[in-house]
Amino acid sequence: MDKGERAMKSTLYARLGALLLVVSAAAVSAADEKGVVEAAMAAQDRLAADLERDGREHPATILALLNIGPGSRVADIFAGGGYYSELIGRVVAPDGVVLMHNNKPYVEFAAKGIAERFEGREVVSVVRHDREPDDLDLGENILDAAMIVMSYHDLFYVDDSWPAIDADQFIDQIAAALKSGGRFLIVDHVAAAGSGNAAAQDLHRIDPAFARQHIESRGLRYIAGSDALRRPEDDHTLFVFDPEIRGKTDRFVQVYEKP
Repeated sequence: MDKGERAMKSTLYARLGALLLVVSAAAVSAADEKGVVEAAMAAQDRLAADLERDGREHPATILALLNIGPGSRVADIFAGGGYYSELIGRVVAPDGVVLMHNNKPYVEFAAKGIAERFEGREVVSVVRHDREPDDLDLGENILDAAMIVMSYHDLFYVDDSWPAIDADQFIDQIAAALKSGGRFLIVDHVAAAGSGNAAAQDLHRIDPAFARQHIESRGLRYIAGSDALRRPEDDHTLFVFDPEIRGKTDRFVQVYEKP
């Protein structure tokens, strides 16, 4: 082996070593983030309903995808009763903040859960943020992460109690609020492949491929998914509140990043 070949191999090994260090650091970081969420889940003052929900939500796996920690600023969009908001608040405390967003119909729908969460309890780092979809008032380049859990499909749903939403403008507001590198996570009920947003109206489901195409069209970059909430026994034909399937639907997880 001549001197030039030795130099080339030395350079190659150095690059491979650096790559392995990066991959290893990423794996440790993901494990650390999951551990932080698990510690939050172990808090003694959590609501009984939240503890019951942990078993089907796998929050340690899901929230680790947000890449957040102490000091992070996060928006929980259509947060309902605030199950995820409270967990995230424990993760970002003491200096971070969670905007627990609901619009008027969601405040009414989740009134009991909201009352149980806040009455006589300290919900650390969580701020209620009730706003209508056309003006989320999230700011610009300020969020480390945002998420919508089981409500993305509602951007395409309309009835007398739920306003029509401009889905493009809605996602644009979230994208504008994220910092560069900030993450956007969605979890939703799976609809039949190729159905687009048609099942949102009757079944409260959405085609994962449609969701990805739509969100990427608004300038966010798809970076990851998870099968943690998949349920192959769900054939995607039932209304998600049907007693046969409620709480047991097949759900997809997608994570995006702002360039």
